Amino acid sequence: MTHNDASVVDEETFSVRRSIQIAASVDKVWRAVAEPEHVSRWFGRTVLDGVGVGATGTMTFPDYDVIPLRVEECDEPRRITYRWNNDDALGTLPDGIDEATSTVFTFTLEESDGGTRLTVVETGFERTSDPRGNLESHRTGWDLELDKMVVLVEGEA
Repeated sequence: MTHNDASVVDEETFSVRRSIQIAASVDKVWRAVAEPEHVSRWFGRTVLDGVGVGATGTMTFPDYDVIPLRVEECDEPRRITYRWNNDDALGTLPDGIDEATSTVFTFTLEESDGGTRLTVVETGFERTSDPRGNLESHRTGWDLELDKMVVLVEGEA
């Protein structure tokens, strides 16, 4: 498995960022971050109604509530942005995503060194119930989840 640096928290912008190198094509990595059946293999179980901008659905993790999810931006195969409700203290709204407290994460892909450079940036933590706690929780989460994705995608490359 390719070794990658850990996620970084920026407390001034209330964001988490991680850039990793993956020994696989952009197309293969795109499927892993944009197609629900592939996302479900390394992240939370993902279900979307439709494809592209405006597609809505859920992400489910073991021992955790169902998280509403929506595709905010999509420029295949270079960039996809999701919005989700995942603030433990606020709970899940029955009608979907709470714009006032949700965070946004963007995957950006680029060809690099015969593989793919994937960068994820999650923003909006200042609007959550515990900004610094959620920053740290998501920093460790992105490390864990993206490392699982690298193993999976490189194993199939």
